[in-house]
Amino acid sequence: MILTTMAAVALSLATACSDDDDTEIGYAHAETITLGQRSVSLPAEGGEARVEVSSSHEFSLYTSADWLTVWPVGSNGNKATALITAQANNGADERRASVIVWAGGSRDSIVVTQAAPDVSPEDEILCPISGYSLVWHDEFDGSKLSSDWTAATGTGSNGWGNGEIQYYTAENATVADGLLTITLRNEGDRITSSRLYGKVSSGWKYGYIEARIKLPVGRGTWPAFWMMPVNFTSWPGDGEIDIMEHVGYNPGVVHSTIHCNKYNNGGTPIESAHVSVPTAQTEFHTYAVEWTATEMTFYVDGKELLSYAPDGSGRDQWPFDAAFYPILNLAWGGGWGGVQGVDESCLPATMQVDYVRVFQR
Repeated sequence: MILTTMAAVALSLATACSDDDDTEIGYAHAETITLGQRSVSLPAEGGEARVEVSSSHEFSLYTSADWLTVWPVGSNGNKATALITAQANNGADERRASVIVWAGGSRDSIVVTQAAPDVSPEDEILCPISGYSLVWHDEFDGSKLSSDWTAATGTGSNGWGNGEIQYYTAENATVADGLLTITLRNEGDRITSSRLYGKVSSGWKYGYIEARIKLPVGRGTWPAFWMMPVNFTSWPGDGEIDIMEHVGYNPGVVHSTIHCNKYNNGGTPIESAHVSVPTAQTEFHTYAVEWTATEMTFYVDGKELLSYAPDGSGRDQWPFDAAFYPILNLAWGGGWGGVQGVDESCLPATMQVDYVRVFQR
């Protein structure tokens, strides 16, 4: 009998299947395994390969790579053809994984290599500011949120520190038609929405960070595109970078703000600025920050809105020399979004994101 599984296996087995390991995997054989070939190459757009497999014992096929599937076809005794299928490679680099053949106490492998996408110059994503290169991005071209994002759950402490009254779930964030949509909805017993953290364990120190967003409509909505430190210990001492915030009771006005010990909700032009964007709720606009060791400059549609720089007074004024990660969320009510009350008749309300991009020098 020939068996197959396409699920990720236990760690003791999965270590033989590392995506980053391009070495053939061989084992001491208790049973004889014969492979028609030990490696296959597939194109970036996806495809399939067939490898003849036979053994002196019944065998199984599996892979831990989530972009591969493997299935036996044409089984004849202890012989079969391993049908290996790869999804399209939407990353920037070539990728590699292994298909494991397991027969009794013996294991062997087929190394699968998939080419990187061929990016032509017209497809290259360029930074609006020269001297930067793309290091990470999400264009939301798939059908689900990528593993680079982590979704918050619940109401948080004191409404996520702001008295917000929504309940966050992963289900309120959907990906389709090239867009991320965060939906704020009334579920009867509670208002739900989503709050998403990008690359939360690593983040980036300095760079040009940009998103293209269409904002929701309605009093009580409070969408934001912002950043928090990876190694967070206390607020506001560790800093906060608010690239874009908007409150529904003041439609079409977007804000950029920094928070630290020295400047925290003081409303001074040193720490915050706003601009009117009349079509912010009906059209997509870009919101960005260029962040270096000596300055942060915030932009709306490429136009400078706010500039903030260290003044020599130390970490209380400039804690922005550590890695931060991006956040997208749509809150309801709270200390700012709900200051003029909330209007549940506007629900469901949506915040849509075309892309998030990070460039570095």
